[in-house]
Amino acid sequence: MCKTEHIVQQEEKGTRIDKLLVDVTEDYSRSQIKTWFDKKLVKVNGNHVKPNYTCQEDDNVEWQIPIAEPLEVTAKNIPIDITYEDNDILVVNKKSGMVVHPSAGHYTDTLVNALLYHCDDLSGINGIKRPGIVHRIDKDTSGLLVVAKHDKAHENLANQMKEKKIKREYYALVHGDIPHEYGTIDAPIGRSTKNRQLMDVVENGKNAITHFEVVERFYGEYTLVKCILDTGRTHQIRVHMKYIGFPIVGDPKYGQRKSIDVDGQALHAYKLTFNHPISNEPMEFQATLPTKFEQVIQNIRNKH
Repeated sequence: MCKTEHIVQQEEKGTRIDKLLVDVTEDYSRSQIKTWFDKKLVKVNGNHVKPNYTCQEDDNVEWQIPIAEPLEVTAKNIPIDITYEDNDILVVNKKSGMVVHPSAGHYTDTLVNALLYHCDDLSGINGIKRPGIVHRIDKDTSGLLVVAKHDKAHENLANQMKEKKIKREYYALVHGDIPHEYGTIDAPIGRSTKNRQLMDVVENGKNAITHFEVVERFYGEYTLVKCILDTGRTHQIRVHMKYIGFPIVGDPKYGQRKSIDVDGQALHAYKLTFNHPISNEPMEFQATLPTKFEQVIQNIRNKH
């Protein structure tokens, strides 16, 4: 069991406890969380509560995440780019086009399938379909992510993520000429009210903060930026850059209809910094831009 707790904030007062847990945990559905109440794994101020409990400010919410079921996801011999590996973790440079974990329509060609072929053991905290997965990057985004080989490493990395001690930096090529050298986008993200398959900046969304820095401008048409995440919401950089009027090149969901083919969107997780979950040693990894991404930038330069 993985035990976690959360203190209810003023803005969360009045929220049903099952809804709060969906928001706080992010990786679990309401139906999954319902089973935690059935198994009496959720307490508020030391007492077991029902899913419809109404949260009060300063409530101490504690919950235990059940041990994962026996693994049913199959291993598959898929080449992956492993940047670093030891007995506790792996750092993988994921290629664009690869889904991180099995989901509807993607069951056998994911990073998890490849990891299971490569490793004998992965942490089980995130369930049978997400072994070892501490954080994700989108299917058509390339770059670095850390994978936990056992639950102790996973818990430590998850806490580092929660405490914003894991630093994730991305390169993004966007449409338009960003006038500022630096900027911070502080805008809540949730499901779009117009299309439930998309995310959007919405009033009652989850807190989301993205910092950006201009790296290079291309003749008023494109800008290469470095983005640093304070939070890790679904599609965060893609949604935020669209929100300020500079959508990411090649983004099929949030970008312009006419764009450059970059094998997905021009977004690459190039730098990952954290403390080793066992030794506490500071670790930093970088991954160069994928060939196609680099070629697109070079082609833009050569046009002028």
